[in-house]
Amino acid sequence: MKKYIYIFTCLLFVSTIASAQKGSIKRANKLFELKAYKEAASVYEKADRTKEVLRNLADSYYYNSDMGKAIKTYQEYFKANLDSDAIDTEDMELYFRYAQALKGANQFEEADKWLSKYYAKPINTSEFVYENNKTTPHVFNMSKLQDLKSTSDFGMTFYDEDEVVFASSRNTSNPIFAWDNLPYLDLYKGTITETGALENIEPFSETINTSSHESNATFSDDKKTMYFNRTSKKRVKIGDDKVAHIKIYKAELINGTWTNISALPFTSDQYSTVHPSLSKDGKTLYFSSDMEGGYGGFDIYKVAVNNDGTYGAPENLGSNINTKHREQFPFISKYNVLYFSSIGHMGFGGLDVFRSNLVSGNFDKPVNLGNTVNSNLDDFGYVIREKDDKGYVSSNRTGGDRVYGFVREENILTKYLVEGVVADKNSKELLVGSLVTLMDESGTVLQDTIIGKDAKYLFKIDPNTKYTVRGTRKAYIPTDIEFSTDSKGKVQHDIELVLESYADAEARIQENIKGEIQIILDKKIFFDYDKSNIREDAAKTLDVLVDLMKKYEEMEVEVSAHTDAYGHDQFNLDLSKERAASTVNYLVSKGIDEKRLKSIGYGEMQPLNKCTEEDICEESEYDINRRCEFKILN
Repeated sequence: MKKYIYIFTCLLFVSTIASAQKGSIKRANKLFELKAYKEAASVYEKADRTKEVLRNLADSYYYNSDMGKAIKTYQEYFKANLDSDAIDTEDMELYFRYAQALKGANQFEEADKWLSKYYAKPINTSEFVYENNKTTPHVFNMSKLQDLKSTSDFGMTFYDEDEVVFASSRNTSNPIFAWDNLPYLDLYKGTITETGALENIEPFSETINTSSHESNATFSDDKKTMYFNRTSKKRVKIGDDKVAHIKIYKAELINGTWTNISALPFTSDQYSTVHPSLSKDGKTLYFSSDMEGGYGGFDIYKVAVNNDGTYGAPENLGSNINTKHREQFPFISKYNVLYFSSIGHMGFGGLDVFRSNLVSGNFDKPVNLGNTVNSNLDDFGYVIREKDDKGYVSSNRTGGDRVYGFVREENILTKYLVEGVVADKNSKELLVGSLVTLMDESGTVLQDTIIGKDAKYLFKIDPNTKYTVRGTRKAYIPTDIEFSTDSKGKVQHDIELVLESYADAEARIQENIKGEIQIILDKKIFFDYDKSNIREDAAKTLDVLVDLMKKYEEMEVEVSAHTDAYGHDQFNLDLSKERAASTVNYLVSKGIDEKRLKSIGYGEMQPLNKCTEEDICEESEYDINRRCEFKILN
């Protein structure tokens, strides 16, 4: 009896544990839905490692930028659950987040493997970094703003000439935000000293700041109108989750007080509208939103601000700017350059800052601002006074959100280039369609291009490096020119590649009526009757060709053999092939690389006259068709 009581007790104990485990998972899932990722992770860590637990735990680490733990947990998830024959949509999105976590840990090569699977095309971050360093328009001297009271600051913007406004979680009397266990955000203003210290800090306005989040302010030119983010206190059920959405609010400065504070009419409890930025003329407001109809995640929109205070319909900026992932923190400069952060465009990891120029009413292809401003974690909230080349950007690269000041300079690497045209040495004609190749000092090909109708080429190059630029064209002698980008400031090279045709350089090289470039030897190559071996007199004649091919080491030649019409067609074809091959073998025996030679036998198929049958011509006319020809292929 005691035995059965013991078994029953054990079962009851296991059942109690299972029930407690189920309850904790339910609580963790709730915390996860509420984006309380730190608390959710602490519960998931103690639970059984089920598929759901591992997925949510990995994501909890990822969303809190704990990339080391995220990587290990994603790996554990994939090892336990990934079935390559049944990859679902959720798993594919894990690929993306896992790759971003790997980038966050500077593991670019491994990240590329997973991004290549995700995008179903090769991704090469190292190649991107190399090209970006030479093409991004500016470099940035960054320094973290000095502020001993800072806990989490971001989204700094210009206010007056010497004042800035930013969001901060330094108000400890505010409620705690479950996502990061920090107080809710308020807007603050302060001044920046010449040494980069943030001073004279005070809450922006008691009419603006509430017990909810306020952040990301933007101001009209006259400083009498502002737009900013405020998080709703009401949670709305969206699918299985209850979400507190963010809205853009407008406020007006009247008699020194910010008043008439109201949410913009296109905001909603069903989606978020965030990160407003007002154009210089005050007629266009840019913002980010996850409203329906976008490309996925958050997209960047613009909306017209009408003279009567009303607003147009929000317009998505389109696929040139937006991706299926997050595009946020737009900033429109005084020169109508759009700066924004994206995790969907190619970058260094996390959110990167990009720029796009407004051209004929449309924004052009975004350019990553480069690794002097972007890190392998999140970089966002970029603003700049372009006339001063100074601004601010926010980043969590050192843990927690911080504001960095920067001074930007022209990227000198964009000036390192070699360019020029390709022309004929004698006629001066531009040689459209030529191949131009850039090589390093070891002869390794770095870049090449087939030049277009303007016959121009251009390569981006590196400083303090030796190069060779080569021009090649069929039937022309290749031209190599060496140059270097020395440390004395020689950054741009204009090199005209002048090519001379073989026909101009050598009298024995001529163009035939078909446009083919042929080598004309002093004597014909004779073979004994029905034989294919090279005779002594033929060898002397072929030695002229040997010398010519040694003189021009890039020259490639086709050796073709032809017969007259006497004899059977197939016999003549086979004999011509043997004679062509025998000729090639002789040239190879004299030191010519076999790769530069091609042999072909045409038999009696290409006569030079009308003697296509036996006994219809004089012997001398048949003799014209018995020949070897040497055509330049390259």
